[in-house]
Amino acid sequence: MDGSRGGIDGRVRTLLTLGVLSLLLLGGAAWGWSALTEPVPGAVDSPTCVDTDVTAGSRLFADQVVVSVLNAGDREGLAGQTMQVLVDGGFVQGDTGNAPNGTEVAVAQIWADTPAHPAVRLVASRLGPEAEVVRRDSTEPGVTVVVGDGFEELVEGKESVRVRRDSVVCSPPG
Repeated sequence: MDGSRGGIDGRVRTLLTLGVLSLLLLGGAAWGWSALTEPVPGAVDSPTCVDTDVTAGSRLFADQVVVSVLNAGDREGLAGQTMQVLVDGGFVQGDTGNAPNGTEVAVAQIWADTPAHPAVRLVASRLGPEAEVVRRDSTEPGVTVVVGDGFEELVEGKESVRVRRDSVVCSPPG
């Protein structure tokens, strides 16, 4: 009897072991799926720029200024080409895109709600005398430059500008 009883216990033990292992496999699969579908830590989009206080009397440099470029001309890729020239000139890349329909710009404009802002003055010094500053709101990050078909290249402008009064600049994070 002990022999047959031992055989039943062995089968029950095997079934219990297989059941526990199956539950562990299902639990591991559920945990793995959950981990696989979670967003990757640190992959959250960081902002293009953050508001940074600059004090009167300090100097503002190009690497502290985020610039976005909009194309108001007919030349394909003008915003991207202009952005590259600005980045090569030390500015920080913001967004590029097309200007709103109906926007007419001969050479270049800077859209700003505060034309005397130090970041606007610094960017304007690099766009040349034909560029104009237009009092206009923009939803683009940083200083908004709008270029037309007449825009060719940056001029040798200022490396930095003196901040005349305490201001807030859209600077790169970190």
